[in-house]
Amino acid sequence: MSLPLTGYDLAEEHVELAGLVRSFADEVVAPVAYEADRTKTLPMDVVAQMGDMGLFGLPFPEDVGGQGGDYVALGLAIEALARVDQSIAITLEAGVSLGAMPVFRFGTDTQRAEHLPDLLAGRALAGFGLTEPEAGSDAGATRTTARLDGGEWVIDGAKQFITNSGTPITRFVTVTAVTGERPDGSREVSTILVPNGTPGFRVGPAYDKVGWHASDTHPLTFDGTRVPEANLLGERGRGFANFLHILDEGRIAIAALATGAAEGCLDAAVDYAGSRVVFGERLGTRQSIQFMLARMQQRVHVSRLAWLHAARLRDAGRPFKAEAAIAKLTASDAAMDNARDATQIFGGNGFMNEYPVARHYRDSKILEVGEGTTEVQLLVIARALGVA
Repeated sequence: MSLPLTGYDLAEEHVELAGLVRSFADEVVAPVAYEADRTKTLPMDVVAQMGDMGLFGLPFPEDVGGQGGDYVALGLAIEALARVDQSIAITLEAGVSLGAMPVFRFGTDTQRAEHLPDLLAGRALAGFGLTEPEAGSDAGATRTTARLDGGEWVIDGAKQFITNSGTPITRFVTVTAVTGERPDGSREVSTILVPNGTPGFRVGPAYDKVGWHASDTHPLTFDGTRVPEANLLGERGRGFANFLHILDEGRIAIAALATGAAEGCLDAAVDYAGSRVVFGERLGTRQSIQFMLARMQQRVHVSRLAWLHAARLRDAGRPFKAEAAIAKLTASDAAMDNARDATQIFGGNGFMNEYPVARHYRDSKILEVGEGTTEVQLLVIARALGVA
């Protein structure tokens, strides 16, 4: 098994939390993971139990309904879940980083009071509509527009790949939209809350994805969608800048998720190598397999160190943008590499979806794309070096 968490200078409450969520993952999430993946269904009873545990409120202050924890706590919970089911882990990650955090960071007192209690208790989810058919990594190419008319924002456009946007408890989505033009001729981008069920707002059919089958992901369209002017989230024209801050935090959480995926592959491969008999010997007695497992352990360890470092910087109020990019890059590479190696160790069984390593093999690729592609992370790191 992977190195114990006690070797990472974690506070006692962090170790206890990680143990609690790992037990929940093993006893509640893992038994339903294959069926949820096969039927492409987010198990809402599991989400409800995560809410009851307080996981959606982990990094938020108690005075807004949170648990008073930090990003280290959130990362440990996400990592523990991702070991057994990345779809459940991304539901939590997106629910916190992309759903509740923008409201907490930039919302008015009224918006916070209206939305945070249910979001932080897991009674409601929210999505963040940034990506568009023509605006992925180039988020500045946003084409969705919003104009004021009679005290209402009128929104037109489309978003794609939006997580948690169509669940039975989805309350709203936050969308980025061009709301005007700056004096220098550049476009003014703002963020606006759009409640589910608003006329002109349509949640399209769920995607047929390669992986993350149980995660709720939909395209969104806005056709003359009207919401009150008060639904503006944050300062007008600060939408893109605010999103970049949210994205930096999200990359830490994605790095924790990827670390959990890499660890899940390692744990499964160690168990399999210890029990599988080939030519009269346990598979794990072969040096080639031992070396492969050692490399997998190395990746998990380095990935955990990277995301913990970024999370601790964030929690201390220090700059963490480059460190978050390094963590996301390191951990997403580890998840893909460990998924490939674990599948190889499992042989033909690794190609069967009932085995977790097969699901990790499909699921992990998106970790090199979502919340900033590998190439974007390299660009962020290069800029921190002053060479881009």
